[in-house]
Amino acid sequence: MRVSCIQLNSGENFNVNSKKTISLILKSIKKNADLIITPEATSIISDDKKTLFSKCFSMKNDPFLKEVSLISNNFKKWIVIGSVFIRENNKLRNRSIVFNPKGKIEKFYDKISMFDVKLENGEFYKESKQFKPGKILKLVNLPWGKLGLTICYDLRFPEIYRALSKKGAIFISVPSAFTKYTGKKHWLALLKARAIENFCFIFAPNQTGRNTRMRRTFGNSTIISPDGKIINRIEYKEGIILADINPKEPVQLRKHIPSLQKKNFF
Repeated sequence: MRVSCIQLNSGENFNVNSKKTISLILKSIKKNADLIITPEATSIISDDKKTLFSKCFSMKNDPFLKEVSLISNNFKKWIVIGSVFIRENNKLRNRSIVFNPKGKIEKFYDKISMFDVKLENGEFYKESKQFKPGKILKLVNLPWGKLGLTICYDLRFPEIYRALSKKGAIFISVPSAFTKYTGKKHWLALLKARAIENFCFIFAPNQTGRNTRMRRTFGNSTIISPDGKIINRIEYKEGIILADINPKEPVQLRKHIPSLQKKNFF
């Protein structure tokens, strides 16, 4: 199984972001990727709520998603759009969308954990003002095994990853727009921890660079093995990373150390 994670520097121009993403998806296909994953906020990032709403659509009417559907069908590929913002009444959903090789939406997941924080460097985020959180964990049955779906700030909640693993996930996607400030401190450490705790592959495409006047992201999109090793990583430029992985590896590790079989202690 060959996996591709795409690293982007998305900004406020929906058309530019979409065109760039499509180009990198096609590049991944040329490299024979079986599963392609983009980061959080693939098609737009903006500090302004009005701008976001003007460039966001319902899931059925999103022109970017329609193009991805055609590519998925034409090339018979599994594509995970790490997240796009979907309009729903007066709020948005931060939604990860999985296309199957027929170009159909196989599953989607709405981000559960809202990034409502005030950082030490003065940065302030309040996702709950703009986004409606999801409530349900989602897994996708891929030909190689089950993929658990998460988004960015979910990474700080290990119970989400344990629940997905106990439901049979051997891969977990973590599409993100992880900030530069917090990324330097915690990004790789958290990804490795989630992989080791659950003996699962972690696929973590991230945004990079200055996305808006107020937001800078860390990059370092990464693919991590079930024992916490970095298989491939790109630092700060836009592009793709690829990895050939063995889906049997998580199963073998879980047999040797059966920690997932333990019941809750409390």
